[in-house]
Amino acid sequence: MMNPALTSSRPFPRAAWAHWLLRAALASVFLYTGADKFAGSSIQGFAQIMELPWIIALAVALGEIATGLLVLLGGILPNRMGDAATRLGALFAVPILLGAIFMEHWGQWHFMATASHPLGGMMFQVTLALIALYLMAKGNRT
Repeated sequence: MMNPALTSSRPFPRAAWAHWLLRAALASVFLYTGADKFAGSSIQGFAQIMELPWIIALAVALGEIATGLLVLLGGILPNRMGDAATRLGALFAVPILLGAIFMEHWGQWHFMATASHPLGGMMFQVTLALIALYLMAKGNRT
């Protein structure tokens, strides 16, 4: 007997799993950048580079890790719990991304580093923010 998902009349029967592409993109970036703030130049180094108080830099790093974990867990937790985790993780991403856009990347669209924008422009952060807004709006509804 064939798997019903494979014999569906929909043009892309596995489209219900496509949300994992967005989850993986958002979560991998946030988990990496959050962990890197602890392992790389340290929270103190990040705070100095961004001219932030140490506690805010720590909140950003922990928020990035929480975002990644919640977005991933949201895809595997059942029903309302998973939906809430997805939406909460995506919600955490938005202020972090807006902070990055307005504090560092504003004024340049493309992601390439330049003399005026050594960390690059806002193209990547805007794309991640749109993914986060999509996950926040849709939750686990495919």
